[in-house]
Formats: sequence, C-alpha cells, structure tokens
Amino acid sequence: MEPEKLSKLRIGQEDQVAIGGRRVNRFLFVIISVALLSTIGYLANYAGLFASAVPVQITTVTWVYPSQTLAEFNASGYVVAQRRASVASKATGRLEHLAVQEGSRVKQGDILAELENGDVKAEYAQAAAQLAAARADLVKAETEKRTAERNFRRYQNLWEQKVIPQAEYETSEDQYTRTRAGVDAVKANIRALEAASNRASLLIEYTAIRAPFDGVVLTKNADVGEVVAPFGSSINAKAAVVTMADLTSLMVQADVSESFLPRVHVGQACEIQLDALPDSRFPGTVDTIVPTADRAKGTVMVKVAFDHLDPRILPEMSARVAFLTRPLSEQERLPFLGAHREVLTHHNGSQGLYQIVNDRAQWIAAPVAEFKGDYVILAGLLKEGEQVVLKPLPSLNSGDRIKIAE
Repeated sequence: MEPEKLSKLRIGQEDQVAIGGRRVNRFLFVIISVALLSTIGYLANYAGLFASAVPVQITTVTWVYPSQTLAEFNASGYVVAQRRASVASKATGRLEHLAVQEGSRVKQGDILAELENGDVKAEYAQAAAQLAAARADLVKAETEKRTAERNFRRYQNLWEQKVIPQAEYETSEDQYTRTRAGVDAVKANIRALEAASNRASLLIEYTAIRAPFDGVVLTKNADVGEVVAPFGSSINAKAAVVTMADLTSLMVQADVSESFLPRVHVGQACEIQLDALPDSRFPGTVDTIVPTADRAKGTVMVKVAFDHLDPRILPEMSARVAFLTRPLSEQERLPFLGAHREVLTHHNGSQGLYQIVNDRAQWIAAPVAEFKGDYVILAGLLKEGEQVVLKPLPSLNSGDRIKIAE
C-alpha cells in the first residue's frame, strides 16, 4: 500500500468517544432542566399560583358619619326657595334699562328694570298743568262767591227795609247761588284732575319694576329693547323680566314613601347631604309635612329646613335627607374611618379582618374593636380607600388569591 493512503487511515475509536461525549452532555442537560422545572413548579404551587381564586365580597374603608347609624331611612329631593317670584311689569312697554343680572342681591323696593315711559310722563305733565289751572279757577270762583255773598247780604237788608225792589233782591240771591255752584264745580273738577294726575303717576310707577322682597336674582328673562307685557299677552312679548328668590327661605323638599310616613314628625332631626358638596353634612329639621300625596309616585312631600344656612347652598341642588331617631351631639357630627362590622371574623382563635393586597387576602389582627352602630372603627389599622373582605368565609386564609363574587 502506498504511503499516502496509509497516512489517511484513522482508528474508529476516536469517533465513538466523540459520540459518547455528546450523549452524556444531553443527558445532563435533561436532568438539570427537569430539576429546575420541578423547583419552579414547587415554588409556584407553594405561592398559590396554581390555586383557584376564592370568590369574596369586598367593601371599602371610608369615612362614616355617626348619623348613618341613627338614620331611620333616607329620602331624596331638591333644595327649593320657599319665597320665589317671577317679577313682571304691570304695564306694557319696551324695556329701557335693566339694573341687575344673575346673582345680583337686591333689597325690597329696589328698581330691577325700567320701561320706556315718555308717553305716561307727558300725560302726567298734562294732568298736573290742568290741575294747576283748576286750582287757580277755584281761587277766582271763591272770590266771586265771597263778593256775591256780601252783595246778597246787603240787598237782603235793604229789601227787608223796603228800600229796594224785590227784583233786585232776587237777582243778588241768584248770583250768590250761581257762585256757590261754581265753587262746587271747580272743586269737583280739581278732584277729577287729581285722580287723573294720580293715575298718570301710577302709570309711571308701573314702568319701574321693583323687587318684591329681599333676595337674589336667579335668571334674567328679558333684555333691553324687548317688549314687556303683563302675562305675556302680546305676541313676542316677555312676561317676567327676572326670576328671584329669597335664599333665607331655602328648604329641601324630599319625597318620602307613604310606608315611611309614620316615622316622620314635625321637628324631627335630620341630616342633609348635597350632591354638589359631598364632603359636607348639614343639620336640619322637619318643617312641614305637605297634607297631600302623589298617587303616581306613592310619596308625600316633606319640607326640611336647614338649621344653619351655608352660602354655598343654592336653589335646585339635589339633596339626600337622613331622618334620624334623635338629634346629634357636636361630637357625633365628626366622621370616623370605618367599614361595616361584618368585615370582622375569627381565625385561629384571634379576631381580625382580611385586607385585599394585590388580589390576595392579607390577615390583619384586630383583637380590640370599637363599634358605632353597624360600623367598626378602623382608624390606625387601615387607610381611606383600602379594600377589605366583607363576610369572609371560614375557609379563607391569608395569602389566598381572591376574586369578586358575582
């Protein structure tokens, strides 16, 4: 055999060793992978990742007012001003001046708006001039009466003495009678002209639209240049110029179900909450139970007065009224941080509750609990807005995954 061919020959054992080495490496990789996966699975199972989520009811820790524990029932309604008026003009005319706008505070008698009144002012001036002329005529008539009366007395004496003929006496008597009638006529004319002057003055006053009581302007219903007419009887005419209300007469008109009516009485303590001011509670008192029912809704209107009015309270705000079993003390008006008492449970002989943290139940011990009505005080244990399990099941444990029950 040639030397070149001999040099290319190799012993087969080298290939077998390489193949065996690769098999050993694969085997070790499989063993390590299985061990790693087993470890991960054990840890995941120990952590509860493969456990099914426990369905629970949840509630939120929030600020609770003591009135919630004393409420007989709640009713909804609206803030309504008991003194409210759509102020209109008694005269018909074009609006010349508007002295107020929305939100203006006015006193009784203040001028809100004025109509054009040039024509009625001219009528008043004419009546005043005629009245002045009539009063001058009265002076003249009374002078003539006095002169006629003196002449009549003189002629009467002369006639009684038979100095003058009877005809002259009768002539003086007739003249005296005419002057007296003239004075009466002038006085009657003066009274008529005074009435006409008063009427013209009233017509001028009607063109000034005044506030009927102290209050605040709520809406402006007409603008300068528009025609204003009583009752809006004219085409395209406005009836009310402004709408105003007395904000000291604000009350909540709540619709109370007929079934709850026996629990309501005049003078009953209430607490009012406005949707516009959710962080404030206002003490109130039942003022009036309207003696009629709404058969469509099955409710009776109850008017609740504010014990102390707040400038933030405005008409037509929506409100909720809690009818209380008794008045609240000053300390009971302050809220406390809590939740419904059914969040408490016992686990392994200790009292506590389950807080929800990252979708898991976390046990918090509460060996000493203070209650107010149906609520437990949680100040110092939890913060506002944190969630806890309501009515936890005995099988629930700390660390269990949870889901909201449907």
